[in-house]
Amino acid sequence: MTIRLLVADDHPVVRAGLRAVLDTEPDFAVVAEAATAERAADLAPDVDVVLMDLQFGPGMHGAEATAAITAREGAPRVLVLTTYDTDADILAAVEAGASGYLLKDAPPEELAAAVRTAAAGRSALAPAVAHRLMDRMRTPAQALTKRELEVLQLVGDGLSNQQISKRLFLSQATVKSHLVHVFAKLGVDSRTAAVAAATTRRLIRR
Repeated sequence: MTIRLLVADDHPVVRAGLRAVLDTEPDFAVVAEAATAERAADLAPDVDVVLMDLQFGPGMHGAEATAAITAREGAPRVLVLTTYDTDADILAAVEAGASGYLLKDAPPEELAAAVRTAAAGRSALAPAVAHRLMDRMRTPAQALTKRELEVLQLVGDGLSNQQISKRLFLSQATVKSHLVHVFAKLGVDSRTAAVAAATTRRLIRR
């Protein structure tokens, strides 16, 4: 059976490269490409597996598109293919319903295997991603929650508590509470130190 694929990435060169690799597999057919997450969500019903980047230009994020796609009945599988391996990105994708998470430096045979695994309804995780998820499970009390990671990522992006509260539809008191928990878990006492520690541990992007 042919697995119909949609490649969603905002870089034409990346899409062309992925198509060239995927077209060498006899049971794959790249039937659509999307340069935006919104376009990927529109085209998804016509394919079996979506290869989804996380970071697009202005507009919908890859995790948002993944959630929109997987919420539909009879939805295709979504395999995230990205350069980011932070906890914030991994958790957002998994919670959005992604069937797999692979890094763009994966060898072609690993990519092909992940596509087939996702198409079969099973989870396909890059070894590094699986390792990070296992670490979180081993030390749940020290692991930052998805919301704490979201708040900390926005702090790292330079937003104030007031701006974060508006972005995430939270009260400023709730934002402060999340940051108190973040500081305690990371063993720091300032926003700057929290961002530095989280970046070093690959919890958030910088």
